Amino acid sequence: MNDPRAWPGSVRVFADYDRDFRLDADVVVVGSGPCGAVAAYELAAAGKSVVLCEEGPPFTPADYEIDGALSMSRTMREGGLRFTSGTVLPTMQAIALGGGSLVNSAMCNRTPDFRFQEWAEEAELSRTSRAELEPHYDAIAEFLGIAATPDEVQGRRNLLFRDGCKALGYSAESCPRNVVGCRGSGECFTGCRPRAKQSMDISYVPAAIRLGAQVLTSVRVERILASGRRATGVEGRVAAPFTGAPGPSFRVDAKAVVLAAGVVATPLLLQRSGDLANASGQVGEHLQFHPGTSVLGVFPDPVEPVFGATQGYQSLHFLREGFKLETLWAPPGVLAVRMPGLGHPLKQALLDMRFASVFDGIVSCRRSEGRVRERGRSLHPAMRWTFHPDDAAVLGRAIWHMAEIFFAAGARKILPGVAGVPDELHSLAEAEVLRTRRLRPSDIVVASTHVFGTTRMHGDARRGVVDEDLKAHDMDNLYVVDTGVFPRSPAVNPMFTGMALARRSALALAGRV
Repeated sequence: MNDPRAWPGSVRVFADYDRDFRLDADVVVVGSGPCGAVAAYELAAAGKSVVLCEEGPPFTPADYEIDGALSMSRTMREGGLRFTSGTVLPTMQAIALGGGSLVNSAMCNRTPDFRFQEWAEEAELSRTSRAELEPHYDAIAEFLGIAATPDEVQGRRNLLFRDGCKALGYSAESCPRNVVGCRGSGECFTGCRPRAKQSMDISYVPAAIRLGAQVLTSVRVERILASGRRATGVEGRVAAPFTGAPGPSFRVDAKAVVLAAGVVATPLLLQRSGDLANASGQVGEHLQFHPGTSVLGVFPDPVEPVFGATQGYQSLHFLREGFKLETLWAPPGVLAVRMPGLGHPLKQALLDMRFASVFDGIVSCRRSEGRVRERGRSLHPAMRWTFHPDDAAVLGRAIWHMAEIFFAAGARKILPGVAGVPDELHSLAEAEVLRTRRLRPSDIVVASTHVFGTTRMHGDARRGVVDEDLKAHDMDNLYVVDTGVFPRSPAVNPMFTGMALARRSALALAGRV
């Protein structure tokens, strides 16, 4: 293998590792998702030597699988089958260069000012506001080409949502997305083959490499090294793509450590490193999600839903009531999981897909929380989370409003996917049960990919893990920059705000290393 000293400005893959190795850097960043990639780029731009570690492999369009189940088995942790105990909530975390940006819908929402105000009051924050983060949002938007999704790539299934909202007087808007030249293929979930989505593997990571950053893929960081209040680096093993089989060991010595491994992996890494940065006892606590559910509507005329931006329209009309509505698309095999019936009835339902659109709602939970712990000797997490009845009732209201929007847009029936409610509802009058019945957590099929809270930011070191620069309260040079730092739900999709906070943190760190 080449001498590691010759690696600056490069990306390494599994085939490059044939022996143990050791590197030095100003900063080591763990995790190449949206937050880690932004941090690595900004630190490299500031002239710092950076090593970016990613457990997953890089993917190219030739590696993408259109089959949803096969795609998840390759790009998601635990084959896309990860879930919580307590309330069973499926949740997917990516394992790939670029992290979740490779497989998400590219939605880039700025957290509303009212939610920042709530964060400031609840978490005793003095300088984390919408105005404070606006320059960071703007810089990222310019870098990634974030813009509203144009009508020509919306497809009918997205525009039906717009029309239904308009008919009811609900505000709706085209989703801002980090996409350049979208063709409306609707393949965000399985990887954007046209490379229009500006995922981190084709945007921030290559930019960091051009500035001299070293990118190590297929390496699993297993321990943070520390001496007293200072982190001194990380160590771990090479991990074979898809199987995780361990290979050679490695170590990166650094003047500062930045953790962006994700809301689930970051607290586990801290726990496995001697319960590091946990004098507050908050590491792994306050696990929060945006539990969401979807409703499928069938229209009289063909919708041809395979064409159109994956999530092209949204309504922020109900944010203060605790939920957000949006359009959704995924491979039919994934959507079929929520369809009623078996055998011939299921096949008949699948025939309706050509006439269908899917809307979904996500809830900003107030009372639903959990925690993350190690799962025995496994490298996987044990996550426990409870969906509180009050939050389930909010999601019930979201389902009712989705029904309203569907019928206002001309749907002939909807499939609500709610226990105790008919599999199909054919009019708003029939759907009234969704408004009048208080739904229990067990009545609703929920899932979530929006996660936060396990390393929360707080002004009081006794009640949080990191400060407003995202530096660990207990450590002098250890930073956490993923969405685990959110004190509570951001009310909207979390990626953009996570990136803005990561950028602010990286700029602060650059002045200290």
